[in-house]
Amino acid sequence: MAARILIVDDDPIQRRLLEEAIKRFGYDAVTAEGGEEALALLGAARGSFDLMVLDLVMPDLDGMGVLERLDRSGVSLPVIVQTSRGGIDTVVGAMRAGAFDFIVKPVSHERLAVSIQNALKVTALEGEIRRSRRGPTGALTFRDIITRSPEMARVLRLGERAANSNIPILIEGESGVGKELVARAIQGTSDRRGKPFVTVNCGAIPANLVQSTLFGHEKGAFTGAVDRHVGKFQEAHTGTLFLDEIGELPLEMQVQLLRVLQEGEIEPVGARRSQKVDFRLISATNRRLLDMVKEGVFREDLYYRLNVYPIFVPPLRDRREDIPVLTEHFIARIAAEEGKRRVTGIRPDALAMLSAFNWPGNIRQLENTVFRAMILSDGPELTVDDFPQIAALVGHVSAIRRVEDGDGALPGTPPAPVSVTTTATEATAEPVGRGDIASSDLIGVAVKEPSRSEPAPFGFMRSLSDDGHVRTLTAVEEEMIRLAIDHYGGRMAEVARRLGIGRSTLYRKLKEYGLADSDDEPGVAAE
Repeated sequence: MAARILIVDDDPIQRRLLEEAIKRFGYDAVTAEGGEEALALLGAARGSFDLMVLDLVMPDLDGMGVLERLDRSGVSLPVIVQTSRGGIDTVVGAMRAGAFDFIVKPVSHERLAVSIQNALKVTALEGEIRRSRRGPTGALTFRDIITRSPEMARVLRLGERAANSNIPILIEGESGVGKELVARAIQGTSDRRGKPFVTVNCGAIPANLVQSTLFGHEKGAFTGAVDRHVGKFQEAHTGTLFLDEIGELPLEMQVQLLRVLQEGEIEPVGARRSQKVDFRLISATNRRLLDMVKEGVFREDLYYRLNVYPIFVPPLRDRREDIPVLTEHFIARIAAEEGKRRVTGIRPDALAMLSAFNWPGNIRQLENTVFRAMILSDGPELTVDDFPQIAALVGHVSAIRRVEDGDGALPGTPPAPVSVTTTATEATAEPVGRGDIASSDLIGVAVKEPSRSEPAPFGFMRSLSDDGHVRTLTAVEEEMIRLAIDHYGGRMAEVARRLGIGRSTLYRKLKEYGLADSDDEPGVAAE
């Protein structure tokens, strides 16, 4: 999603020129006639602006006044100041007041573009540093969660409402959607902020060590217990205990967990008396606990004790608005961590391809995919060629042509024909090459169908007509034949082979649809 830039200038001509230039750079522009109006916009839409271009000389509240007010209110926003007075004292004063950069009127568009790019890049890196520091210290909040999705906005509102109470929370969602991140934000927003946040993956603990891991043990409690061990419940005292994959907890441990929740005390293995513990419990699962209750593998009484305040985190395929901002976030973070600072963004066609993929592994899979592309990339922007596996899975035309030319196929995999079919809302494509991709990645790859007011991208066909009804099979067949002829340069033998029909059948259909030049074979490229 394009960055949103606030332009503040009392000169309407200069304001209009800046607005047109910034839009031409690919950003969203919002204008304000003065300092007071700018502060009002920032207050009404807190956090929605990524940068401000600020004129220093204005009648009501000048640029220096705006910078001072921003500093007092704690608003962190990169500001590029501009003025016709380019004295050194003015520059030093603006920088001391918190400006990121300084440009002199008349503004060169090239200079402005570079300044905006640098400001956004530095801000993204600073944001990554802040987020990485807040996570381990328990200070991560909902403002640190990157999202533009209405579905996720609802999740954040539910989390904020539950943060200031000790109500047990059950976070449900597929693997990789960010359940732990939501749990950490609840902790960082609550009065337990900065206290211990202890994570336990219930599915990763050996069955014979579950009790000792959770409740601890005394020295000599069993063979091999040479020292006293503090359990996870004790570690989380005064803080938050996050039980991930709670559905994997053995039945005998479910009984003990229920007692802890009811009594607020634990009994370490080998201890003579129980100990009081004060903790906030947040559980998470990627399975339906209610179904597990019906199957008899999860206790019903524990389910109702945990499921007091359920929060469902939607999968990434249901909040595709987040894919662009998450991709930019991962690029900025990986660029800082891996020293790939020359990679500054991603090309629009590559981003559109990522948005079309179904992401069965959700955010974790997207992060790993971007990581791999960043390591392999040699240019300043990530391209479609940096995502060969995703291109193959969505049937991107570049992947199809690479396989047909014998170039770029995934290692150890023969080329396979690509078939594309559409429904009213999505399209699925067979992969060009599977490589080491899990079979689950090949199911339900969704591609948003283009708006009927726009031409469909090459390789995709509309499923609905202009009146909103499903197109006839005849119309779809005719379009498919036209597309195949165009794609294979009129080589009819290849067209017939790819369509899976005989040449005589193909020529008959050409005549039926009025595509043949005469009663003879149509005038097409020599084969």
